This record gives sequence, C-alpha cells and structure tokens, in this order.
Amino acid sequence: MSALQKLRALVSARFVPVVAVALLSACVPPPQASGPLPPAQPVAPQVGQLDSAMVGERGLVSAADPRAADAGAQILRQGGSATDAAIATMLALTVVEPQSSGIGGGGFFVVGDSTGQVETIDGRETAPMAAGPQWFYRNGQPLPFAEAVPGGRSVGVPGNIRLAAEAHRARGLVTWRMLFRPAIQLARNGFTISPRLHRALEEWNVARLDPSSRALFYGEDRRPLPVGTVVRNEALANTLEQLAARGAESFYVGPNAQAIAVRVGTSPVNPAPLSTGDLATYQAKQRPPVCGAYRGWRICGMGPPSSGATSVYAVLKQLERFNLAALGPNSPTAWHLIAESQRLAYADRERYLADPDFVKVPLAGLMDDAYLAQRSALISADSVMAKAEAGSPKGAIAYADPQRQEEYGTSHFVAVDRWGSVVSYTSTIESGFGSGLMVHGYYLNNELTDFNLVPDKDGAATANRVEGGKRPRSSMAPTLVYRPDGTLALAIGAGGGATIPMQVAKALIGVIDWKLPVQKAIALPVIFAPVDTVYLEAGSALEAMAPQLQALGHAVEMRRPNYKANAIERVGNRWQGAADPRSEGAAIAE
Repeated sequence: MSALQKLRALVSARFVPVVAVALLSACVPPPQASGPLPPAQPVAPQVGQLDSAMVGERGLVSAADPRAADAGAQILRQGGSATDAAIATMLALTVVEPQSSGIGGGGFFVVGDSTGQVETIDGRETAPMAAGPQWFYRNGQPLPFAEAVPGGRSVGVPGNIRLAAEAHRARGLVTWRMLFRPAIQLARNGFTISPRLHRALEEWNVARLDPSSRALFYGEDRRPLPVGTVVRNEALANTLEQLAARGAESFYVGPNAQAIAVRVGTSPVNPAPLSTGDLATYQAKQRPPVCGAYRGWRICGMGPPSSGATSVYAVLKQLERFNLAALGPNSPTAWHLIAESQRLAYADRERYLADPDFVKVPLAGLMDDAYLAQRSALISADSVMAKAEAGSPKGAIAYADPQRQEEYGTSHFVAVDRWGSVVSYTSTIESGFGSGLMVHGYYLNNELTDFNLVPDKDGAATANRVEGGKRPRSSMAPTLVYRPDGTLALAIGAGGGATIPMQVAKALIGVIDWKLPVQKAIALPVIFAPVDTVYLEAGSALEAMAPQLQALGHAVEMRRPNYKANAIERVGNRWQGAADPRSEGAAIAE
C-alpha cells in the first residue's frame, strides 16, 4: 500500500488514534468550505517566467500555462493529492488554453508512487454507436482531412470528466467541489489572452468557429482580440459550478448531454448523430500500464488505445546497443540513429496500434526485447534504411498500413504531492479548438479524425478504422520513469500531436544517456521522422546538422517549433519542475 493510500485509509477510518489525528492536522490543512468566490484580478501568463522550481519535500505542478499550474498548486496547498492537483489543472486549462484541451475532450492519466506501483486510466473519447468505417465519406469518397475536422462528424464522446471522477474516487483527498474553484475563478473573474492563444486564434478559420466562440475571442472585424485582452467566460463558469455541485454524472446525463447531442446533430458543417445514449454509457477505463527497461531504468506509460508507451519504448530499446552517451547531443550520428529508430517505431505504430477492445493489439510482441533487438539490427550508424516497414511481432494480425495523417492539439501536465505520489496526465481536444463547436463555454473535440479516414487499403482493413463505440488511436505519452535502484525519478509528457512520443523519447535520452537535468533535456531540439522524411526543428542546433544528415541519405525538411513538454524530476531529496522554453509553461511549487 502506498503512502497516499495509507493516508486515505487513515482519514476514512471510523476510529482514529489521537496521535494520528494530530499528525494529519499538522500535515493536511482542512479543505476550505465552498462559498462565494473571492474577488480576483485577471491573470496573465509570463512567457518563460518560471521554467523550473525547487520545492524541497513538498508538492509541485508543471503545466503548459502558469495559471493552470497555479490552480493545481493551490489544491496542493489545501491538502490535496497529486491526483486532485492534476484534475484542477485540467479544469483550469479548459479556461486558459481552450485551443488545446479541456472538458470537451479526453485524456490519459498515469499515476505512480515510491513503491513502484503504477496505474493508468483511459479517458479517450469514443465514436458514436452510429459510426461506421465510412463515417468520413461523402458521395462515396473520403473527405480530405481539413474538411473532416470542423463540425459535428469529428466529435467523440468527451472523456475527461469521467476520467477525473474515476481518479478522484480512487485517490482524491479533498472534495470534488474544491477542485473546480480555481477554474471557476479564472472563467468568471477573467483571464488575459496570451501570445500562444492569440496565435492560435489567428491561425484558425474564424468562419468555422461557433458564434459563441467568436463573441468571446474576436472583435466585430472578425480579428482576434489583442494579446492582454481580458476574457470572461460566464457560460463556462456556470458549467463548472454545476459540475462541481452535481458531480460528473451531470456532464453525461441531463441538460449538458442534451446540449452536446443537439450541437453535434445540428452543426452547420458535417452534422452527425451523436446521441444522449452515447454520452450516458461512456466509461473511463482502468488499463494495465505498459512498462519496459532501458539501460536498467524502468519506463512506464499508457498502453493502447495510446501508441505513446510502445512508441517511446521502441525508440529507446532499439537504440540500446548504441553508445549514445559517448556520441553526445552534439553528434549528427546520434540524431541520425534517433531518426532511424523513430522510423521503425512509427511503422509498427501505424499498422498495429488501435483500441484493444476492438482490435487484437500485439502488445507483448511490440514490447518484447528480442523483437526490438531484431528491429534494432536494421539500423546502421553510417547509412539510412531504404524503407522503414512494419515488423512482425509475436501475436500480430495482418492489418494494412493506413494513409498517414497528423494531429496538432493537446496539453500535458504533471503533479507531485507531499506524500510522493506522482501524476502524469495528457489531455486533448485534438486540433486547435477541436471541432470548432462550443457548448456551454467549452469546445468539443475533433478526436474522431484520429481514426483512419480511409478504413482499408488494397481491400484489407486497417486496425484504426472507425467503428461505433471505438476509441481512436492516440499519440499521447504520459510517462513515469524509475531509476535502476527503483526510486521514482521522473514524470514527463508533451503536447504536439504525432510528435509527442518523440519529444518524450528525446528527453529521456537526454536524461538517461546524456545526464542532463530534465529542464535541459526538454529544451533539446526535436527531430521527427515518422516516415521517410526527417523533420528538424527550425532555428535549432539540428538545422546546422542538416548537411551531415543529408550526406547519410536522409531527406530533410525544417519545421517550425510548436512543442510543449512538461516534467518533474527527483533531484536528491527535492523535486524539480520543468517546462518547455518554447511554450508558456511553468512549474509552480506548493
């Protein structure tokens, strides 16, 4: 039993010894009673204001927006667990980072403790029961990806609130109502438009956004409101207050569920039959964690329908026979090897990863050391594979390779509490502003475009095709890392669509092989090689290595950085937080 579980048992015991009561009162401040929200000034993020924090033995939260990180830290100060803090952070991100995540989407939750126990919860969205393989077809032809995203047809049943309720039931220490207070404050008292949110508003086609959304974030000229403008989202504040008072069930049954079904079914673009029954029957699922060993370190993450854990582990394990430590982060050969390993990992990801409730995923085969050693043998330090193809892991079924497509949204956050419980939680609405549809102040996701829009290839079915009730494959990779001595070392994850596993794998190489602090490992440039083109982060040290990579045979392109990883790391007897310097993220201590 973990320290946190022991504490929960102690709190819930009918008879508690006086000494224990005194200990609890000293360690855990009593939850504040709910009541009227105190007046507050709108809060603006300061880019780069706090990339890391040293916090002694107490708690910490790292998130892609400092206002959301502060929401989680507030809960820690009131005696909340890491789970409580992570939920409060997710709710606050719904307000301040609406383009990336929130209660209209879903996520994956990984929690671990100092004993090595790891648990995961799958809060991925599901397709309506009416959905089928040709869900994204019109007049017998598949929709182009850009046309499939906006409107009702791309919306899956949101999972974040059910996930939050399941996690809180198991590991929460403060009341459900308390978790909503920081987010309600931000929505009602106001928050300022940050540079990143402003850029997202500029890039999105305003005509495709919900009228209520345009009223919040755009002027009469249909231009985004300036950076620094105070936004008050009263509709969202009311929604959060109702969820706080009535519980998670009120999201999935009743007026809110009816509003979602109506909004999706009457969307002016791509209307679709998502029913109140689809919402009422949604379940967040506990899944077994996926763990493996890399150079003696234990890497644990989220299994299918996420491709995160398998892809991260494959990239690492396929590189284990190479001396990356000797090569170092300034070596073009090291980055070449990382790119080649990515190509192999992504080939397997594309063919085999999907919802395990619908498809037999060869999980054990994909994680098998012998199989990954065979894959590693395809990598050469001085040449490029002509073509990276999927392998044949034990237990594999012959699915077809789909046409590749990209995803862009997502936000990651991590929390640790004073008892040493650590949460790594990735949340998403998929594309920027999801489907563009807003209900009661929050955006609905477009997660169904994470399915293969074309369900088959050359007459053979693909694993990740659309089916009613199925969860689309995800790239999200919330990860926990244990040192060879068994101590919990690191929690990490990222936002950025299909690049997520590679951001995480690159950072772990930085920590494990190159002995970098996690802040510097996150700041390392990103190389992304999902197929036969290697994308290098523009303006980074990798751009200068392009000629050497091309000389090895890589087709190289530059890509504008749009990354945002967050992490916490145990350094000695202290926790250190880290946030991507390319983002507005921050780590804030209890």
